[in-house]
Amino acid sequence: MIFNPYHMPYFLRNTVWRMPDKGQVSISFDDGPHPSTTPFILETLSNFNVKATFFCIGKNVDRYPDLFQSILHAGHTVGNHTYSHLKGWQTRNGEYLADIDLAAQYIPGNLFRPPYGQIKLSQIKMLKPGYKIIFWSVLSWDFLESLSPEKCLQSVVSKVQGGDIVVFHDSLKAFPRMSYALPKVLEFAQKNRLECCPIK
Repeated sequence: MIFNPYHMPYFLRNTVWRMPDKGQVSISFDDGPHPSTTPFILETLSNFNVKATFFCIGKNVDRYPDLFQSILHAGHTVGNHTYSHLKGWQTRNGEYLADIDLAAQYIPGNLFRPPYGQIKLSQIKMLKPGYKIIFWSVLSWDFLESLSPEKCLQSVVSKVQGGDIVVFHDSLKAFPRMSYALPKVLEFAQKNRLECCPIK
């Protein structure tokens, strides 16, 4: 189960939920890289001249280092999504932080997104000195296999506005919906003069 934290910024302070510029939106991708999905994402972003943010799982970077390098070479921003895709609520702090540290051996930078949006306040406190913890404001729900591609698209375009951080997934499970919605979301952003920028 994924945590859907639309009303949580008030409780999880010192975390990031939106872009600072209301003329911008950020498109982000969780869970990659993956050889069947990442190339499509990179090509689509290139076609629209858009830079995005990829929150990568360390074990996937370890498995597909060339794909990860292709993300970096294309000028996109990357972030840590743990090594093993752990759920913070169900994981002891020491184990959780060790898994993040292991992922950091493969993923540079100071951005972190907790898998499923699940993270304890104690874990935030321990991570805060070294990481900027990134959540989201618009969830595509592309991982829901019961959701049609069209409804996935509507879940984004019906909500997205300046300042939003949008989440898609770089995974086989999400691909049927993500691959349909992503180019249309980028078209929507262009038509509405929303600049797509990576998270910094």
